[in-house]
Amino acid sequence: MAEAFDPRRAIVTASDSGIGKATALALARAGMDIGITWHSDEAGAQGTAEEVRSLGRTAFVARLDTTDLQGCGTVVDSLADQLGGLDVFVNNAGTGQKTPFIDVTVDEWREIVATNLDGAFVCLQRAARRMIEARRGGRLIAVTSVHEHQPRVGSSAYDASKHGLGGLIKTIALELGEYAITANAVAPGEIATPMNDLEDVDPHEIHRAGIPLTRPGDPREIADVIAFLASPASSYVTGASWAVDGGMLQMGPQGGSHISSDDWRRAAED
Repeated sequence: MAEAFDPRRAIVTASDSGIGKATALALARAGMDIGITWHSDEAGAQGTAEEVRSLGRTAFVARLDTTDLQGCGTVVDSLADQLGGLDVFVNNAGTGQKTPFIDVTVDEWREIVATNLDGAFVCLQRAARRMIEARRGGRLIAVTSVHEHQPRVGSSAYDASKHGLGGLIKTIALELGEYAITANAVAPGEIATPMNDLEDVDPHEIHRAGIPLTRPGDPREIADVIAFLASPASSYVTGASWAVDGGMLQMGPQGGSHISSDDWRRAAED
């Protein structure tokens, strides 16, 4: 089954901009029809769809609210029906925070965890059920964060949700391997996206002393890794978390010995 895997239909959540949009286009270039979702930027999603269609592929668009645990699975099923099946599911939808742990309200905690983890569980499960039923194998990919592996000040709910999503992917990999379904995470570092207030900028023109490659990443650099994990070439890769961060995670001891200010103790300001 793994050798015969030929992905033709993919859903990429939150593909109205940033990493999601770049991923939708990368998978379209690889020959896949794409289900596109948006939460607050319908125009952006329609723009992604037009670019997918310009590549000769089919695109369908739907609104997805991952905090709506009763409805988000229905969106996955509806898009899969329109596509005529589902071979690849990329869980990219998510949100962040900049609130010190001591000030996080229960409502804020629940909003972030529901968006990043609860909804991901529902959507990934719905996608997996369809893949098992189709008996064609499949690829489940979750966009997590370097903060799946290392925490960040002011991001307690975000860090917890991304740690949880990484653990969920590992368990899925164990349980679904017998169906030739792989499950992997991609853990971006700082990427030039709207979520990081770096929309429509060239990351090569931004200097980051704390990143070995000296700059933020481009969304297309994340999409290229996702495209590999979605392809037949990744057939023996499962349960992994791929840090795509310019070497950021390797800087732990360097950061510890070189930090000369207590400014790191406070969440980054806009």
